[in-house]
Amino acid sequence: MENKTPFIQQFKVRDYECDMQGIVNNANYQHYMEHARHEFLIANGLDFARLTTEGVILVVKRIEIDYMASLRSGDHFTVSCEPFRISPLRFGFKQEIMRLPDNKPIVTGIVTATSINTKGRPFLPPQIDLLFP
Repeated sequence: MENKTPFIQQFKVRDYECDMQGIVNNANYQHYMEHARHEFLIANGLDFARLTTEGVILVVKRIEIDYMASLRSGDHFTVSCEPFRISPLRFGFKQEIMRLPDNKPIVTGIVTATSINTKGRPFLPPQIDLLFP
């Protein structure tokens, strides 16, 4: 299955996600990106928790994030996930966070991941393999 358009999830900034400067704390952008990746899996018929109980453990190997602007409490925004293949056992997501309604770029990121079995050995089961062209 080839994904030609990115998966997009919409969010709203909550007060407690902001720091003393009144902007979203930088660590929360990773939470937004992770939640969007989990929603991507659900939209493609997979459940992160169920995969884990079945012995398919998805792990992040690397995250690169570029911060361009800040979100504030109450802002609405989207997080996109565009899956891509890195190697036979590694896959990635290009992710962007855009403020709404003006589509101002807030964050761009690349997440590198893989899956391991319960013994910690890398493997890529078919249901994951199909998601990454």
